[in-house]
Amino acid sequence: MTTQNQIHYSRIAEAIEYIKTNFKQQPNLDEVAEQVHLSPFHFQRLFSDWAGTTPKKFLQYISIEHAKKLLSDKQATLFDTAHETGLSGTSRLHDLFVNIEGMTPAEYKNGGKNLHINYSFAESPFGNLIVASTSKGVCYMAFEGNVQSIERP
Repeated sequence: MTTQNQIHYSRIAEAIEYIKTNFKQQPNLDEVAEQVHLSPFHFQRLFSDWAGTTPKKFLQYISIEHAKKLLSDKQATLFDTAHETGLSGTSRLHDLFVNIEGMTPAEYKNGGKNLHINYSFAESPFGNLIVASTSKGVCYMAFEGNVQSIERP
């Protein structure tokens, strides 16, 4: 690895750790870029190249995983979950769940009760996969051999 690549790797690793540690404050692009001493534009491009997603999307994934844990482990209310995740309100929590999980937070909290999930199998250049979806979007995808049982929250 070249010296420049080592510097980039270290900066992105630092940014990832910063986002994971501070997700409850929902840091914006400028805040994270400043933390790793880069311009927001350069940081956005570098993060996307190295992490394969944008800083915003990465923050959303970290936030939704925390929210899912709160809803399933602690049986928290939707309001408390939104607050504990650093989101502005339950509508933001709702939008995140629908866009990332293909279901509402209430449907997730209720273990998918009365939720109709369709699934299909497909071939891809990377192997066979299963895709599950609701009327709101994709809720599960895995390659053959990596399929895990989907447990109720």
